[in-house]
Amino acid sequence: MKKKTRFLLLAMLVLAAVGILAALNFYGTFYYDNIAAGEKPQDIRIYRSYSGEQMIETLLQSGVINNQKTFLRAAQFMKLSDNFRPGLYRFKKGMGNKAIVRTLQKGWQQPVRLVIPGYYRSLDRFADFLGEHLEAGSEAFAATLTDRSEAKKYGFQPETFIGMFIPNTYEVWWTVTPDDFMERMHQEYEKFWTTDRDAKAQAIGLTRQEVSTLASIIIEESKFEPELPRIAGVYMNRLHIDMPLQADPTVIYAVGDPSLKRVLNRHLETDSPYNTYKYAGLPPGPITMPPVVAIDAVLNYEHHDYLYFCAKDSFDGQHVFAKTLSAHNENARRYQRALSRQLQVRTAPNP
Repeated sequence: MKKKTRFLLLAMLVLAAVGILAALNFYGTFYYDNIAAGEKPQDIRIYRSYSGEQMIETLLQSGVINNQKTFLRAAQFMKLSDNFRPGLYRFKKGMGNKAIVRTLQKGWQQPVRLVIPGYYRSLDRFADFLGEHLEAGSEAFAATLTDRSEAKKYGFQPETFIGMFIPNTYEVWWTVTPDDFMERMHQEYEKFWTTDRDAKAQAIGLTRQEVSTLASIIIEESKFEPELPRIAGVYMNRLHIDMPLQADPTVIYAVGDPSLKRVLNRHLETDSPYNTYKYAGLPPGPITMPPVVAIDAVLNYEHHDYLYFCAKDSFDGQHVFAKTLSAHNENARRYQRALSRQLQVRTAPNP
């Protein structure tokens, strides 16, 4: 009887030990922290084109997985290769294999913090920027951005479409499609154009798109933000009296050479609707993607009597303004004399 009792007790101990080992193995496979040591979370990109094997290999090669054996066991048990979603995923300490697999299966992505700085001179350049930060790639974005029907769908012409994209910081999914991105940007555009901004545009006699066009000109004239409303006022004064804008940045855009530093008489002969020396009024569309500060400068332009401005002879990026052509010419001569003196100093031989 005693032998039987001892046998049963031993058997129970063995079963208990087996159960404990099985529980530890189960916990280790699915719940134990399996992210490799590191101070910062690691981001992994899983592309739409990946097969199950490529996805698994990407994870293993990234170094994010600490114990690859247990991960592969969990991935096989949970059929990860047959059921995963593309995306940008962030893995951080504390995640077990079950959490890793479920993140990939449920598509729990990490959003991209997309900072659109503006100043893009063409939609192709903007497409290059998007392709660097999002999965779809620059060619796919360029195809959508330059599609005339896409611009028309949102109430734009191809020449004005660049004005729909308001420079700002947005959170988007890395896997966002070009079509979905356009829809999101249109929603942001409508949010930006509040009742107050629309009322201001109506009060100064410009449409939203015309505001963006003028904003693109003034931001190319000056990066000194405090004087942007004053420059906007100069151009509004010219528009009010049907005076050509005569904006050098539009000529540079028409010539197609953004590196051009000085506009010469031969450049002024360029036959283009963007040449505001030849054609009165605003050009067909923005010459760059204008930042918010420039748009608001137009909507809140400074009311004054200035019709001219030129760079200050202090070379600090600011401008001096004039009401008459004679005063403007004197300001221009002062600037040219200062520029000549500066060039002489630069080219003078060393003693």
